Amino acid sequence: MSTAHPTKHDYYIGLMSGTSMDGVDGVVVDLAASVNGGGCKVIAHHSLPFSTALKAEMLALNTAGNNELHRASLAANQLVLIYAQVVAGLLYTAELESSDITAIGAHGQTVRHAPSGSAADGGGYTIQLNNPALLAERTGIDVVADFRSRDVAAGGQGAPLVPAFHKAVFGWAGQNIAVLNIGGIANVSLLHADGSVQGFDTGPGNVLLDAWTMEHTGQPYDAHGAWAATGHALRALLDVALRDAYFAKPIPKSTGRDLFHWLWLQERLAADASFASADPADVQATITELTAQSIVLAMREYGAGFESLYVCGGGALNDHLMQRLQSLMPHIPVETTEALGIPVMQVEAAAFAWLAKQCINRVPLQLQKITGARGSRVLGAVYPA
Repeated sequence: MSTAHPTKHDYYIGLMSGTSMDGVDGVVVDLAASVNGGGCKVIAHHSLPFSTALKAEMLALNTAGNNELHRASLAANQLVLIYAQVVAGLLYTAELESSDITAIGAHGQTVRHAPSGSAADGGGYTIQLNNPALLAERTGIDVVADFRSRDVAAGGQGAPLVPAFHKAVFGWAGQNIAVLNIGGIANVSLLHADGSVQGFDTGPGNVLLDAWTMEHTGQPYDAHGAWAATGHALRALLDVALRDAYFAKPIPKSTGRDLFHWLWLQERLAADASFASADPADVQATITELTAQSIVLAMREYGAGFESLYVCGGGALNDHLMQRLQSLMPHIPVETTEALGIPVMQVEAAAFAWLAKQCINRVPLQLQKITGARGSRVLGAVYPA
């Protein structure tokens, strides 16, 4: 007669609000599938949008402004109240108690990212709006936050961090797999057959697309890329955009709204008088092509020989963008991470749940070839419940 053993679980919550600034995605994941946390089973997913006012304030905090320290603190508190609502929704959906969760990985909302600073100033910095102490107080769960600053302190870019998760969960021995996250900014993880990994930001993802769509249609994003599909890419404008020095910059590299923002787009449109009279749909088609071609240029430079590309993030829901990626890379299949077992809007949140586990267990992450850090470091700070 055999004795059944109870199933062991290792539940973590991941919360992510990215550079698209559209809202919060949260997941409960079970990381008990392997001793090193490589296995990742999503138990529940919950999301909430940002209010128009909070999104506007967080966008404004990307640049210097009046009384910004006070405003940033208030915005961080508002963000955390949404985080807490997402956590409550996750626990309800998963039929779990707060005591069942080991920790929450809460990324925060990036408002400044300047990792390359001078030695005299102590290096660069990265700022995420967050109040993890308040989140721990509201949820009664340990919170792990501030994932990026230790990597920056160690000379790294502080981004992207998700390639370490992609390697643990999606990496397969003997296969070259690329995982592309298209949020506000696009980043790619190159999971090599020999177990090594590279990762970097390729450039703009949805950030310019969303801004142009809001300006001309009043909608927060171009659903499925339908509007862009009605236009025609303007070759001259695309060439101007692709001349930005970031695209030729060697890795490791990272970027954000500090570079790719509304004014950046306006400056490119002002480069030629003919652009001013362009059909807005043609401009949307052009900046969609900019996202696609900057990704493809990065893949040709660093991902030659890769056999497949799996896409996640909001950009994976842009049918026109996905079609352009496949057309520009006809020799490899372009699929979504659904094929790997995690829906496209859950991958980043799951990554920060996994990163929280690494911090709790004091596991140093080897990001030297990704961020350029001087060595392996434990990332994150713990706020006990």
